[in-house]
Amino acid sequence: MVSAVALAAAAVASYLVWWLVRDYFVRSPLDNIPGPPSGSVWTGNLLQLVNYDSWDFIRDLCDTYGPVARIHSFFGSKWLHVYDTKALHSIFVKDQDSYFRGVQAINASNLLLGPGLFATYGEPHKKQRKMLNPVFSVAHMRNLTPVFHEISDRLRLAIETRVKDGPKELDILGWMGRTALELVGQGGLGYSFDPLTADTKDEYAEAVKAFIPSVTQTTRYRFIFPYLRYLGPAWFRRMLLDMVPNRGVQRIKYVTNIVHEKSKEIFLAKKSAIERGDQELLHTVGEGKDIMSILLKANVLASEEDKLPDDELLAQTSSFMIAGVDTTSNALSRVLHLLSEHPDVQTKLCSEIHQAQEEFGAHIPFDELMGLPYVDAVCRETLRLYAPVTLSNRQARKDTILPLSEPIRGVDGTLITEIAIPKGTTFMLNLRACNTNKAVWGEDALEWKPERWLQPLPRTVEEARIPGIYANTMTFISGGHSCIGFKFSQLEMKVVLAMLISAFKFELSETPIFWNFAGIAYPTTTKGNLKPEMYLKVSMASA
Repeated sequence: MVSAVALAAAAVASYLVWWLVRDYFVRSPLDNIPGPPSGSVWTGNLLQLVNYDSWDFIRDLCDTYGPVARIHSFFGSKWLHVYDTKALHSIFVKDQDSYFRGVQAINASNLLLGPGLFATYGEPHKKQRKMLNPVFSVAHMRNLTPVFHEISDRLRLAIETRVKDGPKELDILGWMGRTALELVGQGGLGYSFDPLTADTKDEYAEAVKAFIPSVTQTTRYRFIFPYLRYLGPAWFRRMLLDMVPNRGVQRIKYVTNIVHEKSKEIFLAKKSAIERGDQELLHTVGEGKDIMSILLKANVLASEEDKLPDDELLAQTSSFMIAGVDTTSNALSRVLHLLSEHPDVQTKLCSEIHQAQEEFGAHIPFDELMGLPYVDAVCRETLRLYAPVTLSNRQARKDTILPLSEPIRGVDGTLITEIAIPKGTTFMLNLRACNTNKAVWGEDALEWKPERWLQPLPRTVEEARIPGIYANTMTFISGGHSCIGFKFSQLEMKVVLAMLISAFKFELSETPIFWNFAGIAYPTTTKGNLKPEMYLKVSMASA
């Protein structure tokens, strides 16, 4: 008996060793794709690619190897770094059923946020999208505009009280984080987190802001995510997790617990209100116009085959908050940082907003606001050059063929026009590199120039057929996994930006600003700092 157990243990150990080292010995079609040398036997290029200061490595990767390159991941496994537009179209649109976010990403999302949009693929994902897509329609965004105006008014009053006696250095990221939390809270969940007009410190708000930086700190542990579910029931896995002597792991556990418990509280309260009748929603925040109220009502009316179970609906709650708050707050902070560096653009933007306010009032209506050309140009250019999410992962679900826009030269000197992709191959898809490719956008592709959107774009942009859903960019990707809330985020940005620029002037302060590379890029005052913050000098617009 002992011998049999020992033999089985030896067999399992042998398999694990083989699994870990097989990529060093097994030939692959990817071997002929040029790429950088591995940075580590254990983690390959991964820590070079996703540390807080990866900008230079990624720029060199793009400049040296172009739109397709082989990179190394854990234990020598071969990945592809891609921003070729035809390849992106194949992965995100044409052959999207052949790819998914990958076992690591799916399992990590499921563990951290539950079985929502980020943790599903195939038919379950399509079912969720079918229920959610109508909720993010233009008609619903139009109904949310007054709610967003009210929130931005409170933000204006809060900042005004701090700068009315003279310019002050303010943590703009902190204010944008509080505002984004309230925008997503009221617009997405029908729940108010922050009065804005009073200084508050909310544990949930802090957890949401800390989520992405905390996840980034656990990158080196991602390869174990697919196997955690085999370690027994949830209570046993949690007990094991409690024993891990790593500050980053314990931090993400703490943050995830707070986000989950608050999301559950909000969801159950909202569901109870729906079940008691729509009339009760008229007395809640947003009067039932929020995304979750509409979703829950739609779910009640849906056919049995289309209904979503509670665990999936709850997962959407956490997903809305994590995906919506950081992206919006960091994008708005980036815009204000850029406007501080380009006072001429800030002046021109302020002039356009003031003219619209003189015609339509302080609260510019939805259609007129969305149609302001320079506001739109500033937003488009910022989201082109500084997409909050730089990289997106995909994994091949089966053997397939990846087409290329232009041939690449293989390691052996041959020209490669398409790549045979083995099942399981992981892709690091570089959205920002596609958005800033000089071959597509011209020699000024890395310059922030809102004016480029006020004239015809280069013909090369149209010819490239970039498979994005927004402004010829990959910022919100495309296909069945595109960002479902991109219209929501556009409205948030424009409402807040119109209010801020009409009321205040933003200038660079003495405090440094460093943008950290992460799942969602975020600013700090020093390199490697985990505390997101960004200080600008703020004064009244008339000062």
